Amino acid sequence: MNFIRQQPQVVASKQGDVTGDGVIDGVFLTGVMTSDSPFVQEITLVVQDGVTGRFSITPLSENMGYDPSLFLGDMTGDGVDDILISIASGGSGGIMYEYVYSYLNHHERLLFDGDTYNEQFQYDVTYQDNYKVLVVSKNNQQQYLIDISISRDQEYLNEIYNSNGQLKSPISGWVNPLSGLYPVDFDSNGVYELLAYQRIAGRYNADSLGYVLNTLSWNGDRFVLNNQNVAIFGTDT
Repeated sequence: MNFIRQQPQVVASKQGDVTGDGVIDGVFLTGVMTSDSPFVQEITLVVQDGVTGRFSITPLSENMGYDPSLFLGDMTGDGVDDILISIASGGSGGIMYEYVYSYLNHHERLLFDGDTYNEQFQYDVTYQDNYKVLVVSKNNQQQYLIDISISRDQEYLNEIYNSNGQLKSPISGWVNPLSGLYPVDFDSNGVYELLAYQRIAGRYNADSLGYVLNTLSWNGDRFVLNNQNVAIFGTDT
């Protein structure tokens, strides 16, 4: 049986000055669509110079997934649009592949790589006595204590705690890799910071305890941690 290879097509596009010459450029994501599925393969960044019409092609290290999208905005403070690429992995953990590229002066530079970020930001999640879960961020040596006594039903608590609130046995959770990277201009100065979401998992992946929210800002060389919070889910009163 002969299989016909699908040709790449444009799956996302934006326009903006990403080279810094004052002329609008075309920014595209191309990919190979899958028959009867929203799954996209061979996702590639393509920049068309607004002056010459020439194309620059950049393969992505994680180039398969769902709903690839583009955002253009100044994330470094140089007054020129940078390129944020987001691709959903499609897995149960809600993991996203995220990249930020600069094309200033026609020079391609990778400013943010989700894999590098995930390696840098590691956490310990440990259940404690008295219905608490301790989250420790190793990168900046911060800790957060989540009270699960009102967010989990009694059956859940009885499975892992004695009646006096002591753990029956040690339990560890984890923090997932990036589940979202959002450009937000917190300072209202025209420069976007990056707000990174990572889901905190308890006993299993669907046992979500909240999110670690890291705000990253450009320091002239790389994106660094500017602020960190842990967000938890509310319950009905």
